[in-house]
Amino acid sequence: MNRRTALAAALVGIAALSFPAAPTALAEQPTSTPQASHVAPRAEHVIDFEHQWQETGYWCGPAATRVALTAVGQYPSQADLAAELPTDEQGTDHISQVTDVLNARGAGDYVTTEMPNDPPTAEQEAKLWDDVVRSVDAGRGLVANIVAPPSNHPPGYPSDQTIYHYFTVVGYNAETSQVYIADSAGFSQGTYWLDFHKFATLIPPKGYSAIA
Repeated sequence: MNRRTALAAALVGIAALSFPAAPTALAEQPTSTPQASHVAPRAEHVIDFEHQWQETGYWCGPAATRVALTAVGQYPSQADLAAELPTDEQGTDHISQVTDVLNARGAGDYVTTEMPNDPPTAEQEAKLWDDVVRSVDAGRGLVANIVAPPSNHPPGYPSDQTIYHYFTVVGYNAETSQVYIADSAGFSQGTYWLDFHKFATLIPPKGYSAIA
């Protein structure tokens, strides 16, 4: 056997040796995510939406309604919604007007829930949380009519005033018991997390519009 033949035979022998397999690619590694049929509810869920500041001092109702509509791909003007609700210089009279417009525009099967008790009962709070989760999980916003006295304000609100207002819940965090707010008031932070219990205490004696 000449030197060239011997070298070729040696290379064939090396190629035939068994080496440890290369590490499996990351994409092929098993993950901790369970199968789809066993996926647990997300702790935090925020829907897609478009925020707008209200264009007048009394168009919070139209602005909050618009946020809910943007979640389903509708982008009407605040002026159009003010005419549909209807809203005048005294504001939007009742949350049921929001419910009617959302349903008329095909945003979902919305219903109005009154919360007359101040503070709300444990049953009312439990229903409110269920309505938040059901609405957000369906990709919809929950529109709330609130009354915020100086002693109970969302962040940024003027400390010496009682604020009568509408805003939209667009998310929740089940681990921290918070809701994510889209707020059109110019004095607000615009979007922010709010403690759920605090949110619940802001609604009485008004109500909210949520997916049935």
